[in-house]
Amino acid sequence: MDLLRIEHGEPGRLIVRFRFSPEGLAKIKGIPGRRWHAEGKFWSVPAGDGAEDRLRALFSPPPIHGDSLEEKARHAMRARHFSPRTEDSYSGWIQRFVAKNPNPENAAEAEIGRFLTSLAVDGRVSASTQNQALNALLFLFREVLGKQIGLVNGVVRADRPVRLPVVLSRQEVREIVGRMGGTTRLMATLLYGAGLRLMECCRLRVKDIDFAQNQIVVRAGKGDKDRYSMLPAAAVEPLRSHLERVRLQHQDDLAANLGSVELPNALARKYPNAPKEWGWQWVFPATGHYTDAVTGERRRHHLHESVLQKSFREARLAARIAKPAGCHALRHSFATHLLEDGYDIRTIQELLGHSNVTTTMIYTHVLNRGGRGVKSPADGLGLVGDQFG
Repeated sequence: MDLLRIEHGEPGRLIVRFRFSPEGLAKIKGIPGRRWHAEGKFWSVPAGDGAEDRLRALFSPPPIHGDSLEEKARHAMRARHFSPRTEDSYSGWIQRFVAKNPNPENAAEAEIGRFLTSLAVDGRVSASTQNQALNALLFLFREVLGKQIGLVNGVVRADRPVRLPVVLSRQEVREIVGRMGGTTRLMATLLYGAGLRLMECCRLRVKDIDFAQNQIVVRAGKGDKDRYSMLPAAAVEPLRSHLERVRLQHQDDLAANLGSVELPNALARKYPNAPKEWGWQWVFPATGHYTDAVTGERRRHHLHESVLQKSFREARLAARIAKPAGCHALRHSFATHLLEDGYDIRTIQELLGHSNVTTTMIYTHVLNRGGRGVKSPADGLGLVGDQFG
């Protein structure tokens, strides 16, 4: 049998026959509305504009041996379940390296060293950025080109300064969040009240909110780890009202033959109906739909993080707070204020999802130094009032 044969079947459907393989079976099961016909031993899928082209693209061989080195690298990263952001970052560094070294197959430690040194000396990048570039190039050579790279000597390392997190006072949090409204105010309340990262909040699903236990389940957080955090009492009723509005929107989507969301990994193939179930819907859905490039299905994504970032910045400027605080400062403030309230460092570590307690210890430096930890010797000299003319 050919790899793929497509025929017209009953009105509105296409007959699909393909050479059996576990990969092909998984692909056909990922198509919404697919149906297995046991008597004829074939599959059928909904017909529509571009349906045949999408099927041929879906069953075409993956570009493992494509002409583009970036395509090979992306395929290797997806096979290892790298996050989309890591994939984009690594691809960017690979492109910049290839631009300076058109024949990367012939490059080695010396070319990598010169590239990294140029980043530090000419580009003045931070140490973390330089390390990310090194990791991307090591992945390229070891996993894509199949070359073992030894010690990269002679690299001028960017200095890695110790930075303290920007922490807002309780009054500053009140001033900023109080000037936000609607969905973004609720999201900011969760960032501060539960110590969530920005994308963890954006990617919350309805099933992750447990009102009975007053807790939030953070799925696949940084490092692909799950954890529990508290559900702030201040957010319970606003969140209930918000979810009721989201439910009505989801019901309207279902009535319009929409209402599907993207599921992680291959869950959509294992549970074909799950993308439209209420529990899998985004807590903070986007206002519009997008078309999936593979299946052609119309879906609703979660609210883009830039919406919250813009709202937070506008509120901070309106509150006349000069600190260079972004949304992540709410998470820093969450940890610092818990320390102020006497909670132990291990509890805070678990709530933040840190692998190592030393990462959490940075907040003790914020708490014990500066204006609150040590009394200034100038305070005992009586240098006050109109003496500073």
